[in-house]
Amino acid sequence: MRVLLALVTILGLALPASAGTLDDVRNRDRLICGVSEGVAGFSIKDQNGGWHGFDVDFCKAVAATVLGDPAKVDYVSLSADQRFDALRQGKIDLLSRNSTWTMRRDLALGLDFVGPIYIDGQSFLVPALYGLTSVRQMEGATVCVVSGTTSEVNGPNFFTAAGMNVTFLPFSGRVEARKAYEAGDCDALTGDRSALAGERAQTADPDAHFLLRDVISKEPLSPVVRQDDPQWTDLVRWTLFALINAEELGLGPNDSDRLRQLGAPMVETYGLDPDWFANMLSAVGSYKDMFARNLGEQTPLGLGRGLNALWTEGGLLYAPPMQ
Repeated sequence: MRVLLALVTILGLALPASAGTLDDVRNRDRLICGVSEGVAGFSIKDQNGGWHGFDVDFCKAVAATVLGDPAKVDYVSLSADQRFDALRQGKIDLLSRNSTWTMRRDLALGLDFVGPIYIDGQSFLVPALYGLTSVRQMEGATVCVVSGTTSEVNGPNFFTAAGMNVTFLPFSGRVEARKAYEAGDCDALTGDRSALAGERAQTADPDAHFLLRDVISKEPLSPVVRQDDPQWTDLVRWTLFALINAEELGLGPNDSDRLRQLGAPMVETYGLDPDWFANMLSAVGSYKDMFARNLGEQTPLGLGRGLNALWTEGGLLYAPPMQ
């Protein structure tokens, strides 16, 4: 093998690609996608066992791209503590679960973050009767937080730097943390602001809770794949970029000629259906459609685009061109 590798290096040859995640997904005819335990707007199971949400739609987009059918997805519910190990151990093909891209995670876990799908920041949900409007008013508060998240680290660091005495109570899951907060065991619940909007929507009386506008961290949320499979990383990454480019270019599933032209490199590289781009848009729409349907101002979460608006509209949402 060493002799072969030496010849490859000297002659500039390329070894044939070994079987990877793409082959596994095709042979199985199913995509196994890791999602949250249940965050409204992002990934939540209905009474009939069906999964819905922004992160779920991305799983469907990848399945439509690779298999031509957004329904060919098996969803695995994972806690914050479980998610990265499940991916590294090959229990899932893709993690689409409100996960923040950090240097430590990127370099130490053997994982690839394909690109920001939602730009977020850590904030706090508090009882409306407290009358709080700023994190600077939280001196002496006790805060519920989910263990294994960036919020568990960022929160104490922020208040220590601010010279404030704030106590954090960790919980293994988001549901447990929310229930403890609703029971009055904590004065506030912390997490990504978008996730807190979902938690607020799931309380018995959403109007009794106020989501602070303050954010204390950068939380670029990204789908995640294993680092040892660059082919799969590129495919998932360009599925995300295609969703963003479709919004920017105003494309829909009926723009078949343009979509085939833009999608040709993925067809050539991965042997996809020539209509993969149209299949994907038929399944979930563009990024704009995914956002409006799951998170937007007409949903219980009521979130505006903000930083997640296109770069052409004052936001940070940006994807490389497809040609």
